[in-house]
Amino acid sequence: MFKAPQRNTKPSLAGRGLARLSTLRGRAAPFALGAGLLVMGCAPVPAQQADATLAGPIAATDAAHASYQRVLTAAQNFMETLSPAQRDALVLDYSFANATRWHTYPDATLGSRRNRLGLQLEGLSEDQWGAVYALLDAALGSAPDEGADEVRQHLSIDDYLRRGGARSDYGRSEFKLAFLGEPSPTGLWELQFGGHHLAVANTYRDGLLIGATPSFRGMEPLTPVEHDGGNFAPQLQEHRAFVALLASLDDTQREQARLSRRGNLMMAGRNWDFPERPQGLAVADLDAAQRALLFAAMETFVGDADDVSAAAFMEKYRREIERTYIGFSGSPSLSATGDYVRIDGPSVWIEFYMDPPFSTDQPHPHALWRDKQVDYGGTRP
Repeated sequence: MFKAPQRNTKPSLAGRGLARLSTLRGRAAPFALGAGLLVMGCAPVPAQQADATLAGPIAATDAAHASYQRVLTAAQNFMETLSPAQRDALVLDYSFANATRWHTYPDATLGSRRNRLGLQLEGLSEDQWGAVYALLDAALGSAPDEGADEVRQHLSIDDYLRRGGARSDYGRSEFKLAFLGEPSPTGLWELQFGGHHLAVANTYRDGLLIGATPSFRGMEPLTPVEHDGGNFAPQLQEHRAFVALLASLDDTQREQARLSRRGNLMMAGRNWDFPERPQGLAVADLDAAQRALLFAAMETFVGDADDVSAAAFMEKYRREIERTYIGFSGSPSLSATGDYVRIDGPSVWIEFYMDPPFSTDQPHPHALWRDKQVDYGGTRP
C-alpha cells in the first residue's frame, strides 16, 4: 500500500536565498518531441543574447553546497534500501542520449527505443517509497503546490486515473527513477524521475546543481481531484498565473502578443528547437504590475527546482527580462484545446499548452520549462 502524500507547508519561493550563476556555453541542435510543429507568424526582432555572467551553473555558495549534500545523502540512503539487481537498474551511464529519454506518454506506449530508463517503481516496499519521497523532498522545491508537493499530488492523481479505469499503464508504479552516473561529492550525474505527464531532470557536477531542465509537467484533469485524503490540482496554479497575465494586457498589447501557428503540439522538443528570434510582446513594454504577474507565472515553474537554485534561476531571468517576450495563441482564457502561451527569454523558455481531452471530457495542460543555456547541465550531443 502507498502512503497518501503529505502536503508541504513550507514558505514560498519569495524570500528564499539568492545565488548567482556563472558562464557556460553551448550550441543548439534541432530535435523534435513528437510529430508536429508550431509556426509562429509575428514579425521578427533582433536575436536574444543571454547574460554571459549568469548563463551557467549555480554559484558555489555554502547554501548551494548544503542543498546538494541533502540530495546526495537522500540518494545514497535510497540506494542502501535496494537489492543488487535494483541498483543495477537504477545506476546507468551518463550520456546525452540517456538524458533525453523523457516523455509525456506512459512508458508502456513508447517502445524499447524511446521508453524511460532506470528502476521501475512497481513493487517498492513502504520503506523504499519513503526513501523516494525523501529524495524528491531534497531535490525539488519546498513550497506548497510546487516542487516535491506538486510531484506527490501528480502521483496521487495518476493513481486515481488508473484506479478509475482510465488506463492500466497509469499510476506511480509505472514511474521510473534513474541515476545517470553515480551520486558522489564529485563528478557528473543526473537525477531522472518520470512517468506519465512528468519529467524531472536535475544534473549535478562536483557538488552543485548545474541544470534543472528540461522540466515537463502535464495534468488531466486540470481541476481539483479528491483522492488519497486530499484535494489535488497540481497544475492549476500555473494555469491561473498565465490567465491572470494575459488578462492584464490591453488590446494593443494583446495583438502584439498574439502568435499565429499551425500544428497541435508544443514547440520545443528534447534538444534546442527554439525560434532563432523571439516573437510576441516584449516584456520591456509591460508595466510594473504586469511584470509582477509575469514573474509570478515564471515562479510556478522555476519553483519546482530546489529553493536555493530556484532563487538563482529567477535572479538570472530577472536580469534578462528586458530581452524577454511573451506570446499566446487561441483564447487568453486558456480554456480550449490548442490554447497556448509561452515566455521566451535569452535563457528562459516556458510553454503552456491545452492538450485535447483523453481521460476526461476537458482539455488539459502540458507545460515545459527549459533553460536554453543549461538544459541537461549544458551537455550537448
